[in-house]
Amino acid sequence: MIRGRRSIDRPGVGSVSERGQALIEFVIVLPMFAVLLLGVLELGTAFSHDTTLEYATREGARSGSALANGGGTLGCGTGQSPNASTVDPMIIEAVQRVLESPGSPIVMADVMQIRIYKANASGGEAGPVNQWIYAPGAGPVPADDSNPLDFKPNGVQGWAACSRVNTNPADRLGVSVTYTYHFATGLTQVLSLIGVTTGPTWTLTDDTVMNVNPTAQ
Repeated sequence: MIRGRRSIDRPGVGSVSERGQALIEFVIVLPMFAVLLLGVLELGTAFSHDTTLEYATREGARSGSALANGGGTLGCGTGQSPNASTVDPMIIEAVQRVLESPGSPIVMADVMQIRIYKANASGGEAGPVNQWIYAPGAGPVPADDSNPLDFKPNGVQGWAACSRVNTNPADRLGVSVTYTYHFATGLTQVLSLIGVTTGPTWTLTDDTVMNVNPTAQ
């Protein structure tokens, strides 16, 4: 007599297989989800730093625009532009005040440079540039303060304030800040898991350009 073979389902086999598949899918999706989450957090943090830099350059350019050539008859000779030497320190002071303000996310040691430059019509550097670098307490004392700045001139200052034209057409003065942003999350490590290399720093540069306090001829 031929007996039929019975099929016996072993309890739990199917559920174990499904759990294994779900685990594999989770492992595949997890890095992508982590990249998305950390990327949003990182960009938000970087944007906060960048916004502060933008505000700082705006304050610096506004000061430079108002101070123009330091007052008096334009020129770098005796008796001309009498307060020219105070202009750039007060521009830097305005920038520093924002960077060091309460709630600012900026790490001062990561400020690579501040540039004061003569801008062209499109806002780019037209030529002469004055570069300042971070040097805590080693900078000049601005005219309206008793404490030395945390930035000092780096080398030759190419654009003397006494030569800045404030009659129509006025010179365009630009102020830029270059900053090294360090990643605040584990985004670099997570990206490395999927073969992407980036970070752990970004270089952020913000600039503002304004006319040098134009007056009618």
